[in-house]
Amino acid sequence: MSNDDSFSGFAAPPFNADSALVALKRALRDMKLAERGNAYELRGKRVVELALDSAAIQAKLARRLMLTPEWDRMTVKTAADQRKLIDEVKKRLARWETEE
Repeated sequence: MSNDDSFSGFAAPPFNADSALVALKRALRDMKLAERGNAYELRGKRVVELALDSAAIQAKLARRLMLTPEWDRMTVKTAADQRKLIDEVKKRLARWETEE
């Protein structure tokens, strides 16, 4: 292969916020979180809230498991952001389980 080849690989598929929201909801239910509209709860305490923006998903993630939590905000604009959000929810759920 010569140095002047302009082939740089495959382009990532465009992000579809609607289908990503469906996948996120499925993943959160698989983690045994109860769905209440666009919010997800663990033992009656909100841990995740999702809102669909035009081309992204706005997510609020509880810092600690409380009735009125403080929130961290994340914007999901790519598939990588979606995986990061799911991984972060899993880490926090595991941490909350060990804290109790």
